[in-house]
Formats: sequence, C-alpha cells, structure tokens
Amino acid sequence: MAQKDVKKELDLLMKGRTEEQKNALKYFYQYKGCIFGHLMTDQEYEQMVVKMINSTDWKKKALAKIGMEEEDVQEVRPIHFEGFDYTPKNSLSLYGKDMKWRSSHYQISWVFCSATQVYVWQYTFSTIDDTKKERTEEYFYKDITNFSTVTETIEKEVPVKTTCKGDVEFGLKNVEDKQFSIIVPGDRLNCQMEDEDDTLEASIQGLKAKLREKKNA
Repeated sequence: MAQKDVKKELDLLMKGRTEEQKNALKYFYQYKGCIFGHLMTDQEYEQMVVKMINSTDWKKKALAKIGMEEEDVQEVRPIHFEGFDYTPKNSLSLYGKDMKWRSSHYQISWVFCSATQVYVWQYTFSTIDDTKKERTEEYFYKDITNFSTVTETIEKEVPVKTTCKGDVEFGLKNVEDKQFSIIVPGDRLNCQMEDEDDTLEASIQGLKAKLREKKNA
C-alpha cells in the first residue's frame, strides 16, 4: 500500500475551489488532519450530489439540446439513466462506511425515440472542480447494432487508513461499474446507471423491442 502526504497534495488541489468542492476533496481523500476539522460523511456527500441534481430540469434541458418537442419523441417512453461515473481518469472514488461506492463524477443521460431515430443527451459533472462534459448523439434505428447493459470492473486507488497527522495509506480496490450501452458499428455510447429496478428494466426491454420492430419493418 502507498502512503501519501495528503495535506500537501490537497493544498494544491484546493486552490481556487469552492467550499463544497473543498469538502468533497477532503471526503475522497479521507483526510482527518486536525487543521481541516469536520470530515464530510457518506450521507452528507450524497445529499450534496442530490442537491446538485435537483437544481436543474434535466429532461427539459435534454429536449432543448436535441432540438425536439416531447410529443415528437414518444415512439418509446423517454428513459433516463444516471449514476456515479468511475471512468474519467481524474475521478476520485470511495467505498463508504455504508458499503456503497461513490465517485467525484456523476452522469445523467436521457434517451428519446422518434419514428426514425434515437436521440441521446448526456451530461457529466464533477463535484471536486468545475469540469463538465456534455454530449448529444443521434442514431438511425438501422445503424444501431444493439442495446445492452454491461457491468465492468474498474480498479481505483482509494484511501484505506488515515491519521490526524495527515498521512493516508492508499490501496487498489475494484469497483463494479454498471452501464447501459448503445452499440453501433465501430463505436458505443455508455450511460452510467445504478442497479436496475422494475421500471428501468421495463424501459430497457421496451427500447430493445422497438429496435427489433424497426429492423424487421
């Protein structure tokens, strides 16, 4: 396991950051140095993310970005995917005391279907800096190879032991990263997702049924 002088690293990372971003950085580094005082809990971090998510009408924003009215994309009921994103190289991850993984990046995706095309709008934001990534894609049904859900294992460096002196030991742990994928020849678009519930599973099956219908037409 590698030991880091976290205080020195955090001093550099925190320059120019907001208080929320600073708190998120301390959370992911699990730095308990006395100078920093309170360390954000798993629940407090999640509440911060929820507040950021609830600050925007993402469906309305997605429709505006693809330039469509909702009544024109009702071939299948609009579906959205969201979840922590562990794939960016600069993302930080933590396995919480409640035995749940969390990341410094969160992704929201909306999928809409018209009579001829599938539209996807995707937005990823960071809780530790001002990084944002937006993506819009359009696919004709005939060009889509498959819709699928995949779970991949990603190795992330996470804190495993901390001290008040500012020393933190880091080790490698495996994160199970679950994604919904739209596959086209030579490319695939991945949408982060949490565990499927019955509603989400039904929506995914509806997309797959619509793809089969369009390809067999």
